[in-house]
Amino acid sequence: MSHDISTLRKFVSPEIVFGAGSRKSVANFASNFGARHVFLVSDPGVAAAGWVNEIVTLLTDAGIRSTVFTGVSPNPKVDEVMTGAELYKSSECDVIVAIGGGSPMDCAKGIGIVATHGRNILEFEGVDTITNPSPPLILIPTTAGTSADVSQFAIISDPNRRFKFSIISKAVVPDVSLIDPEVTETMDAYLTACTGVDALVHAIEAFVSTGSGPLTDTHALEAIRLINRNLEPLVENIADPYLREQIMLASMQAGLAFSNAILGAVHAMSHSLGGFLDLPHGLCNALLLEHVVAYNFQSAEDRFRRVAEAMDIDTRGMSKPEIKKRLMQRIVELKRKVGLEARLAQLGVSVSDIPHLSGFALQDPCILTNPRKSSLRDVQVVYEEAL
Repeated sequence: MSHDISTLRKFVSPEIVFGAGSRKSVANFASNFGARHVFLVSDPGVAAAGWVNEIVTLLTDAGIRSTVFTGVSPNPKVDEVMTGAELYKSSECDVIVAIGGGSPMDCAKGIGIVATHGRNILEFEGVDTITNPSPPLILIPTTAGTSADVSQFAIISDPNRRFKFSIISKAVVPDVSLIDPEVTETMDAYLTACTGVDALVHAIEAFVSTGSGPLTDTHALEAIRLINRNLEPLVENIADPYLREQIMLASMQAGLAFSNAILGAVHAMSHSLGGFLDLPHGLCNALLLEHVVAYNFQSAEDRFRRVAEAMDIDTRGMSKPEIKKRLMQRIVELKRKVGLEARLAQLGVSVSDIPHLSGFALQDPCILTNPRKSSLRDVQVVYEEAL
């Protein structure tokens, strides 16, 4: 009896500790990995918020030395990864801990790869290019949205090509993810909105992806439901610990879904924008979302109906065009209510950039699992609509 290999699904995830105060077990996990000298990756904003000092203290109290590296920009660059890896080697570190949003977490993943291969991070672009195991990696997310802490993605910017490239491999799934809603309390309303909509995009793209399946669908739908109900109230009241926990949970579930089902055209186009104009990733996703939903709808009508239902739209008796219209209205309304109304033109994108952006978007691995096949012209049209 022959089995079609394409129907097989695997599900990869780190060891996850979820809940208020989970960051405090960082020294315990580091010790379990035999850490004597931790390399702590973060960025200036997270350091200013006081989280870096707290982690250093927790490690020091457990008798573990640490070297802190905060030289990470909002879209982590090739040379930042290389500088971090040099410092990791020269300090003779043995375990990597990152605390921050997607950028420090992705940078930490890159540092781990370079530290064990001794080659430029550019050489690891693509799928399954990593041969040597990275040092033990413990990630502590400070934003509820990017899900780098549970994913098999690392996204690095190459300023020379003005291109964001993806490294996709089981090897970049961290060993431990300490998901602590308390750490997100220092996010402002704007960052809360950007990263929350980022998580919504992860969940929607994973649910309609050609790589989706029963192991990812439940996570994706629950993430959509949680964000649809809790993001607006949280942005209005960012101090609410219950709402923060709901959005953190949604972000984690969205991450488990997209890490395994992969993503789609929103991310391919967003990575292209972020590489070309160095814009915030969550914002790029937000601006493109309803335009890509409109483009993809015909290729996954039943899936989008279930997305609409997860966004509390009662689709009984609705025609397909009506479902599409209501879903797009709800997405636009959610974005407006959390303050993400900008359009690409306001961010400095011009019509003349679109051919360039579209070419890069088609090179992104996320385009491969988009439910509707995309030509260069298709991608250009979607960019034009988002201008």
